[in-house]
Amino acid sequence: MKERIQRLKMKNKWKKLFYSLLAFNIFIIILLLSLIFWPVSENEIPVTEEQMEQDSSEFVIRTSKQNLNSLVNAYIEKLLGDTRHHYRISLEDDVHLIGELPVFSTTVPLSVHFEPLVQENGDLILQQRSISVGLLELPNQKIMEYMDKYLPMPEWVTVNPKEQEIYVAVTDMDIQSNFQVAVQTIDLEANNLAFKLKIPYETLGIEMLRD
Repeated sequence: MKERIQRLKMKNKWKKLFYSLLAFNIFIIILLLSLIFWPVSENEIPVTEEQMEQDSSEFVIRTSKQNLNSLVNAYIEKLLGDTRHHYRISLEDDVHLIGELPVFSTTVPLSVHFEPLVQENGDLILQQRSISVGLLELPNQKIMEYMDKYLPMPEWVTVNPKEQEIYVAVTDMDIQSNFQVAVQTIDLEANNLAFKLKIPYETLGIEMLRD
């Protein structure tokens, strides 16, 4: 009788172990199937702060002073239009402004040599090196005042008679293509001129995806 009871207990114990093991195996199978067939979410690529802020691409354009000279004078010619004022730029070993300046109800030849100084922000300062108005002897500052008063200049060009310099805010140029220009290098003696050209993506119809 005792042996029979012990056999029943042992049989029940093995049944419990068997069902426990079976339940565990079923759980593992269900877990594996869930991982395999679970809908896959789209991978999110981490975007750095620099990438999120970047909405343009920058290129460096190198040219010669001959090419730049032609471009600058074409711009000046369009700016002057049908006015009575005349001046042009000649890029030699420095920046040479040549023109006519109205003085005492007449005009006198104007010749100014500038040294180009590139600024950290990409603008340009033309520092006056020598200046003359025909045979007249006038203080340099006075001649610069006449230049500021009588010579048509773009809005982004400022004549500073007191400092005897011209500030060329290249970065403020209004370009129809919405490109942004900045000066990187101007070495006229070595004929080494480089400009940064920033092209906004929106100008090309490209939209940056921001999450």
